[in-house]
Amino acid sequence: MGIFTRVRDIINSNINSMLDKAEDPEKLVKLMIQEMEDTLVEIKASCAGAMATKKRIQRDLEEAQGRADDWARKAQLAVDKGREDLAREALLEKRRFAERVHTLEKESVQCDSIISQYQTDITQLEDKLATARERQRVLVQRHIHALRKKRAQQDIRKADTSDAMLRFEHFENRIERMEAEADLVNFGRKPSLEEEFASLTTDEELEKELAELKAGANKSA
Repeated sequence: MGIFTRVRDIINSNINSMLDKAEDPEKLVKLMIQEMEDTLVEIKASCAGAMATKKRIQRDLEEAQGRADDWARKAQLAVDKGREDLAREALLEKRRFAERVHTLEKESVQCDSIISQYQTDITQLEDKLATARERQRVLVQRHIHALRKKRAQQDIRKADTSDAMLRFEHFENRIERMEAEADLVNFGRKPSLEEEFASLTTDEELEKELAELKAGANKSA
């Protein structure tokens, strides 16, 4: 496939449509970018070659034109000196270089057309490449988001499985059992001797306060 054919195919391609139909859009757009970059390097090199050829043609054209003008002056000089034979020879040389000028002018025009086409293709190809790179960035972000979402959904499904719920229930039962055991630590324990005497002291204080309340009530009555 020639470089111009590749350029035309790339420029005329619908990147979005191609990616929509691809099984692996991210891989496809990476290959497309590589193809565009390689083609762009080739077409820029070809354009540089054409521009160098244009300069060479221009130099040859200027030289041929200069030689034609020089033989024209010599022909005029020969006529002025009465040397028609020399004038005739000079005119033949002038014609030869004039024909050379004409040929080089045609080549120069053709070269300009080729350079212009190269430059147009380069601009369009760079635009296409920019579009592909933008799509690549979007696809990469979508891929990353999809992977993270997939992992999140997998974690959610794992948490919702019966095994996970049973483990939570088992852990909750263990905590409730530990709480119950803590409540039963002092349940049914016989009071110590100090605790019994302290209880008696408390009972005496309560009886004393109660007696005082009764005495006050009788006095009021």
